[in-house]
This record gives sequence, structure tokens and C-alpha cells, in this order.
Amino acid sequence: MTTLRSLSLALCAAGLCALVPAAASASEAEVEAAARAEGQVTVYSFTSRVFRLETAFEEAYPEIDLIPFDISSTEQIARIQAELQAGVTGADVAYLADAPVVTEALVEPGHLEAFVPPAFADRIPDRFETPLLAHRLSTKVLMYNEEAHPDGPPVDTLWALTTEPWRGRVVMVDPSQRGDYLDLLTEIVLQSEAMAAAHEAEFGEPVKRDAGIANAGEQWIVDLLANDVVFVSSTDDVNVAVGALGQENPPLGFTSYSDRRDNEEEGWALQVANEVEPAPGIIYPAFLGILANAPNPNAAKLLITWMMGDESETGGPALAPFYVPGDYLTRTDIPPHQDAIPLDQFRAWRIDPEATAAARRAVADLVLAHQ
Repeated sequence: MTTLRSLSLALCAAGLCALVPAAASASEAEVEAAARAEGQVTVYSFTSRVFRLETAFEEAYPEIDLIPFDISSTEQIARIQAELQAGVTGADVAYLADAPVVTEALVEPGHLEAFVPPAFADRIPDRFETPLLAHRLSTKVLMYNEEAHPDGPPVDTLWALTTEPWRGRVVMVDPSQRGDYLDLLTEIVLQSEAMAAAHEAEFGEPVKRDAGIANAGEQWIVDLLANDVVFVSSTDDVNVAVGALGQENPPLGFTSYSDRRDNEEEGWALQVANEVEPAPGIIYPAFLGILANAPNPNAAKLLITWMMGDESETGGPALAPFYVPGDYLTRTDIPPHQDAIPLDQFRAWRIDPEATAAARRAVADLVLAHQ
């Protein structure tokens, strides 16, 4: 009798592996067999930690070549769209953030599809399974140098960053180049009531808005730009500027809380300013999805399943690069990292992708007009 597994292998041998996922009842073993026959899987990743996954994945599945590309979320979205227009599918898996644009530009048109590994479906909250599988929660938050400021962050509110002592001493990636930083500014606008309250706490008076400025969040952006905020090209540039050891008067900067994992190796002293009012920044999902018409759909499913970790306490080699303070895994059965601020005490705003998508264009125009 011909089994589904033998049929899958036969199809793959004939170069027809893409037909296998149509059998919704295919077991994990059958998907794995088809993935081994496909022999490779390409992933676009917004984090360079993908290169650590390459070695571990190929040790687990030596028949499958993992081909990683380190590409920012903004560049991934543009690249995937360009490849689609050219009739090309360059990757099997996309690992990316910037949920507002991903949902609108890739998920809704059907270019990027969700896959939730059956083995983990009951260990991932429903809100992290749509519109794509959230592998973990990432951040863009205010960070400071804890060697220079051992007693905590040197500011109490975000508004302090707009004052003279911090002129030219706040660093962030150019939001016109990275969508997650634009999402950060957009959330500050969406949280204008909280920003207005923080202004009164900082200065003892209500926000005075410039002509044409609609709310406290917009005014904060305008004031920060007027205070010579420094835009750089990469998160590493922020980390070095803020975190480098031996500085007497280091700047502050918006970057990823999880980059604190590299303090010892890089000679940094990064720490999150979690106490700052009204919030230190944003927290948002890092998505995994399979490209429609992926050349290796079974290997894509296998990779995503593997990336969710094994049954050990911290998820094993696949999750090792992400089991760090500042990354929050979505699996409910893995305890939080002992050195991380517990998620329920982490004060960053959780973005609403739909609300952010509706507002971010106006925020981008505001930045451009006052830059």
C-alpha cells in the first residue's frame, strides 16, 4: 500500500515537493521526510542571530542546508514585494517585525502565510498565533549606561530628553530607515494623554503646542528633533554610543533591550530605563511566516517548528540565542530569563498594529517636516 510518507518522498524525488503541504493531515514525520528530500531552506531574518541558528539547525538536520540572510524588516518587506513583482520567491521563511506594515503589505494580500507548529499550538496564546506566529516579543526602549549611572537612569521622563542637558545626546536609528523606530514614535503619538501627564510631571505645567501640532506626542517629537537628536544607521551604532565602557557623560538612546546580552562581549554597560515615565518605549511581536509559493515549503515548516525549541527547560539550541534578558518568548511553558524584568513589570507599551498602521504615515511626514 502506498503511504502518504512514501508518496511525499516520491513527489519530492520528482521535484514536486510543493504539492505535499496540500495534504493537511500530513504528520510531522511526513513533513520532516519531505523536508529532508527538499534539502534546503532559505530564511530572511531581521536579526543576525540567524547565523547562530544555521549551525545548530544543520547539526540537527545535516541533510538540509539552511541559507540565512540578515535583512532588516523594512528591507525584507521591500525585497519580498520586489521579488513578487518579478515572479520570484527568494526565500521560504520570513522572520521579521514591523507588524503594522507586515500585516497590511504581506499578510492581507496572501504573500506571507501563518504556520503554527501543531506540537506547540496549545502552548502559544491565541493572540500570538495570528496574523502570523509570534516567535518572541522584541523591544525598542530607552537605554542608558549603567556604569556611568549606577543608581538608575539619569532622567525621570521622556520629556527630559528634550531639555538642554540632553541636547545632541539622544541617539536612535533614523525612523525613515527602520520601521520599528517609526513604530516607536507612532506609539508615542498614540499615547498622547500619557505624554501630556508626563509633561506636567516634568515641568509642572501643561504642554504648549506649536502651531499645527495636534497633541502632546507630536510636540515631543518636534521638541526632540529641535534638541538635535542624533539619527544613526544601525542599532549597533546606538549601542556603542550609549553603552561603551569608560564614558564620563554618555548619551541615552533607543535600542533593543535584548542587546544587553552583549554587554560583556562588546564592552558595553547597557541597561533599560524601565522607570522612565510614561513608558520606556515599545514591545512588539517578532513574526515567523512562510512565503506563498515557497520553493521548500516542508523545510520551511520544519524550520519554524525547530525554531520554537525543544522540550528542555529553556528550549534548547534553537532558542538559546533568544533566551536572554529583553526577549520574551511566546511559549507559555518556558520560564522567563532570571535576569530579565518580568513581563508583567516591564513598562513598555504594547503596540496595536492596526492603530499604528493608521497613524504612522502622518508621523513619518511630521519627522520629515521637522528634521
